[in-house]
Amino acid sequence: MSATAAPAPSDRSDFRTVTTGGAAVGVLTAVAVVAFLAASRLLPDVRGGVESLIVLAAGITVAFLPAQRTGARGVDGIAGAAAVGLVGTVVFSAIDIVLLRPFKAYPWTWDAIGGGSTWWYLPVWWMLGTFAAWMGAIVTARAATPDVPSPLARRALPLVAATVIAVAVVRLAGMRVALPVLTGGAFTLTLAALALVALARKR
Repeated sequence: MSATAAPAPSDRSDFRTVTTGGAAVGVLTAVAVVAFLAASRLLPDVRGGVESLIVLAAGITVAFLPAQRTGARGVDGIAGAAAVGLVGTVVFSAIDIVLLRPFKAYPWTWDAIGGGSTWWYLPVWWMLGTFAAWMGAIVTARAATPDVPSPLARRALPLVAATVIAVAVVRLAGMRVALPVLTGGAFTLTLAALALVALARKR
């Protein structure tokens, strides 16, 4: 008598999945931020390149880990992934307020953007984290079959390749934007474009 493996549960959006997944995303985000800050201070000669790699890695984590946690295949899983992304931003905000800011982890120019306030970026961060998880879940759901999840490489490699191409085009055009900022912006726009393409293909 042969046994077949049961398909992994999908489209989970329960409280436990959202909170535990969000906690994991928040902690991993904090690790990425600490690595970014360390690179900016300890690796001045290759700072831009290393920071950009960290931004890419963090972006892939924030975009696709929530969908993996919720087994995104349909509306419930996609919505659950967006909720995981939101909880992740809130968890990171708590880590930021309790640990990073008391140690003056950020330069003054970061707070100066908001007129000296340390709170200006929180709503923006919450929206960005939720948006990235939402778009990543759409890409994940559309790439998967009902019983077989889409491998991470299948989702991430086109995104990374398109991001690198977009960064190269902007650089060749002569626009002077900090490389990590340019990488983050290109990643987010490319992710949204891939999500729209995925939706269009399933119609």
